[in-house]
Amino acid sequence: MNSQIRLQKTLCATLEAALTGKKPRMPDAGGEIFNAFMALSRARSWHQHGPNPITWEALAAWSQLMRRPLPPHHAAIVMALDEVWMKDAARRVAAQTSGTPAAPMVSSTPLSAGLFDAMMGG
Repeated sequence: MNSQIRLQKTLCATLEAALTGKKPRMPDAGGEIFNAFMALSRARSWHQHGPNPITWEALAAWSQLMRRPLPPHHAAIVMALDEVWMKDAARRVAAQTSGTPAAPMVSSTPLSAGLFDAMMGG
């Protein structure tokens, strides 16, 4: 398996673990890609039935605006992460409409100076 596919699978598994409330270990190689996904995810649009996926146009605009060029294989990983996130969001929306209370989309990790710096690129 080539390194790009391995990194994509590792980052997607890390995101899945985080979305289910586990405390995953972020791989060293994927921090910048994961940070790009998180920035785009926070800025995503929503409609009456839930979130919209990240668009290629939004990814390109973010990359240009932040002056952080993303090679095509990194952009593909960001979109794979978004697919994982969207599946989890769809599951949460379905749980809400079925009458089952959905788990809150709030991190159980308290905000620290180190975490803030890691997320904001400080």
